[in-house]
Amino acid sequence: MIGLEIMFKLGEKQVLKIIDKKEFGVYLGDGSEDKVLLPIKQVPVGASKGDELEVFLYRDSKDRMIATTNQPAVTLGKVALLTVKEVGKVGAFLDWGLEKDLLLPFKEQTYKVNPDDKVLIALYTDKSDRLCATMKVYPYLEKNKNFKKDDQVKGIVYEISSNFGAFVAIDNRYSALIPKKDLPQSIKAGDEIQARVTGVKADGKIDLSVREKAYIQMSIDADRLVRYMKEHEGIIPFTDKASPELIGETMNMSKNEFKRAVGNLLKAGLITIEKDRIRLIKTENYGI
Repeated sequence: MIGLEIMFKLGEKQVLKIIDKKEFGVYLGDGSEDKVLLPIKQVPVGASKGDELEVFLYRDSKDRMIATTNQPAVTLGKVALLTVKEVGKVGAFLDWGLEKDLLLPFKEQTYKVNPDDKVLIALYTDKSDRLCATMKVYPYLEKNKNFKKDDQVKGIVYEISSNFGAFVAIDNRYSALIPKKDLPQSIKAGDEIQARVTGVKADGKIDLSVREKAYIQMSIDADRLVRYMKEHEGIIPFTDKASPELIGETMNMSKNEFKRAVGNLLKAGLITIEKDRIRLIKTENYGI
């Protein structure tokens, strides 16, 4: 088995030669004594001894290394977005295009997953040399210096850190971060988002924001406050002196963003600030 694992690359695609044919399939190798089975239903029509085939190597339900000509959705050390088929006693099982589903152990999950969820994973080998998935994808993502400030990108939030913010994989490939100070409370792990690049560091690390530039965002936030007041009898039941937690939970914006939006409305003469509330006094010519 040791020699077989040295020659054959578990979790990767490789070209091997047909060295023997049986009723149940063909054996593949590279000229050494070691061989791996390609089941008969995977053998291309007309394939003969000596032909070379590109195959992917993984383990079957009996933990034996086996070859397939099917194309897996992810290979060793790479990242992909896969669908959860079911959740069992040891973890979740993912559809990756092969007969045997891919195990995502509970200890490799960064948040609870359910059937039909789409999760971002990387493929690795565990201590028993079995292929498994992990949602801890940070080490597998690439850096990229080619993004520029204000580029619009799409990505998936794969982890929330109380210290740093939201870790995002742009295009399921590149490492990025929404810093804690810019992170709306509504964003959670598993969300697919559109964001704006706010900075690219020398090492290729990317900072993002889901908000527009300040002057645009201020107008958007002011609109949100007006809509809220129209839906709540013309009142916000606190002022800009409220706690950041209350503002974030109610308005999904930071305290500074809330204060800027309130200032914008106050300057426009649309609100009054009372002792413990903000009151809407008019919406004319505001487009609401």
